[in-house]
Amino acid sequence: MLPGHEARGLARKNSKTLAIVGAGHMAEGTLATCDTVFAFDKVRVWSRSQSTLDEFVKTQARKYRFPIHPSRDLAEVVRGADVVVTVTPAREPLVKDEWIAPGTHIAAVGADKAGDQELDPRILQRARIFVDDIRQCRTDGEINVPLSKGLIREQDIAGEIGEVIAGKKPGRRSDDEITLFDSTGIALQDSATVPLEYERAVAAGVGIEKKMIST
Repeated sequence: MLPGHEARGLARKNSKTLAIVGAGHMAEGTLATCDTVFAFDKVRVWSRSQSTLDEFVKTQARKYRFPIHPSRDLAEVVRGADVVVTVTPAREPLVKDEWIAPGTHIAAVGADKAGDQELDPRILQRARIFVDDIRQCRTDGEINVPLSKGLIREQDIAGEIGEVIAGKKPGRRSDDEITLFDSTGIALQDSATVPLEYERAVAAGVGIEKKMIST
């Protein structure tokens, strides 16, 4: 799941500042999706690479009404943001606990294999955590390292995001609560997305059609 849609039930309704940690290929989709959910008036983007930041701003800034502020100072990007999305392949925590204020919503997307970790585990200890699929997240998601080290327990997970969307569980319960969505991506989302992307490609006259299975 691209981060953004889950924020309807987890982020504060008046969220105005978005922080994107990582400016690679996933950051573009993150920005596009988040823009459909909230009327952000400020977007900050971090990368270690200045050239990556420059390219991101060059290709994305003209698409949006709000300014995009690039920075190689991660604390500057994260502090004070209403919504923080992490889209890096980090193997150790990047985002520090002291940067996350009460009321922040975090979408942790980059961690998708065992050992990946973008967030200080203390953030998870403070947050109300939802996952897309607990079976995948316990071994491959942001929760995998804190779980394996006993820093959090599976009982600490509030539920799966589908339960929030279906109205079976409450998402955010107060403006001061820190909420966290751990997304690894699931096959059902791919099944729903691929036909849509195919239709868009056909309509735009791009791509190459190939027969994958012989009959």
